[in-house]
Amino acid sequence: MIPATQHHPFEPLFDEKSSILILGSFPSIKSRETGFYYGHPQNRFWRVIASLFSAPLPHTVDEKRALLSSSHIALWDSIASCTISGSSDSSIKNAIPNDISMILSAAPIRSIFCNGQASFRCYNRYIFPCIDIPATCLPSTSAANASWSFERLIEAWKIIYIQSKHD
Repeated sequence: MIPATQHHPFEPLFDEKSSILILGSFPSIKSRETGFYYGHPQNRFWRVIASLFSAPLPHTVDEKRALLSSSHIALWDSIASCTISGSSDSSIKNAIPNDISMILSAAPIRSIFCNGQASFRCYNRYIFPCIDIPATCLPSTSAANASWSFERLIEAWKIIYIQSKHD
């Protein structure tokens, strides 16, 4: 069975104080089912961000939005649509990038980070040539990235916290 083209179901999250932009690749099946970013309970994104900012682990969408806002983090994905088998980034084909210009024009973004290689590849191939702002690739918070322990993720992602303190 050939996978159907999937279209990104979420709007970007940002406000006028967002100085850091984190781009994932494309929402997982579980995220699409739950209707919000990083919806798979095994994905460590929310644990990492909460730990970095010494905040309680958010459970509701409102709590997740509040954590990002208070941390001056904007969140979206590099890919607007693609064909994908299940939730596997390695199966992504025919990627069409998101246009992040609306975020850049409305928020004082100083640093862009990609959550994993798939996001980083898409960013560098399609988005970077249009905006000329380099991104930093961080190790994926996905449970599929099992070679990275939670502690190692925190160490790598600590740059997010450091950059946020330059606000």
